[in-house]
Amino acid sequence: LKNENKLNIELKKYRQKRSLDANAYMWVLISKLQEVLNVSKEQIYKDAIKNIGVYEVIPLKNEAVNRFIEAWKHNGLGWICETTKSKLEGFTNILAYYGSSTYTTNEMSRLIDLIVEECKTQNIETMTPQELSILKEEWGK
Repeated sequence: LKNENKLNIELKKYRQKRSLDANAYMWVLISKLQEVLNVSKEQIYKDAIKNIGVYEVIPLKNEAVNRFIEAWKHNGLGWICETTKSKLEGFTNILAYYGSSTYTTNEMSRLIDLIVEECKTQNIETMTPQELSILKEEWGK
């Protein structure tokens, strides 16, 4: 077969996508929090990602840690790494947090709820619970 007739086929487990509206609304709220808290939008987002806690613990040889962290961060803004001491000699445990682009509907819902709660704490107006529910139901449609 000639190269132009060859195909690459990839199978992935189905995952319901989040709606762009829900993601956009999350960033609107983060922008409002930025104004009140005087903290960067990026830091508010990263703190929320860590609070939701969708991560893997990966033991790595000490000499591979920095390269892994740099490569992981290239996946996007929410792809964060923290390090902890490993029980294995010569190893470090990496807590590799996933960015919200990989979140399930439930995980994204928890992230938005966390941002909304912080807004309420800061007396920032948000959608009503009913409006938020409708927004979340639109994911994947």
